[in-house]
Amino acid sequence: MELSKQERFMQVYEPVHARFERYCKTRTFGGEQFKDVMHDTLLIAYEKFETLKTKEAFLHFLFGIATRVLSNQRKKKQPEFVEHLSAELKNVQNDEQSIERKMEINTLYEQLEKLDDLTRECIILFEISGFSIKEISAIVNLSEAAVKQRLSRGRKELLERITSLENTEL
Repeated sequence: MELSKQERFMQVYEPVHARFERYCKTRTFGGEQFKDVMHDTLLIAYEKFETLKTKEAFLHFLFGIATRVLSNQRKKKQPEFVEHLSAELKNVQNDEQSIERKMEINTLYEQLEKLDDLTRECIILFEISGFSIKEISAIVNLSEAAVKQRLSRGRKELLERITSLENTEL
């Protein structure tokens, strides 16, 4: 008996669910918005599931869709984004985190948002989501050398931006 489209989709999705969820949480900076991004992405992925050439490319397929969903959402709400991000950080329920730690995270997210899209994507995938250079290369369609360069330049730019902010606060 042949599996239905829904069963085939779930068969491919279940093994990558945790990584995909972590990616969405990271891209939305831990806010509750990640559920909306996941939902919208999965809906589009299900509709276009038949266009997927290999099961191995499914996670990258999801990342590409999620990136476009987020980009479209941000274009619609650009001025509200930083305010939304700050509000989400205030809602963090983890009492063990100090206010200072939350402020550091907020600063990092604000500075990440100022990086160009491709550099930000590479840093999030590598530093936060834990993907290898090779995997990132496949996801963002860049050579491994280009990914390494973006990571290096992005880290340097973040360090300069954050250091500059700290120096102005003193």
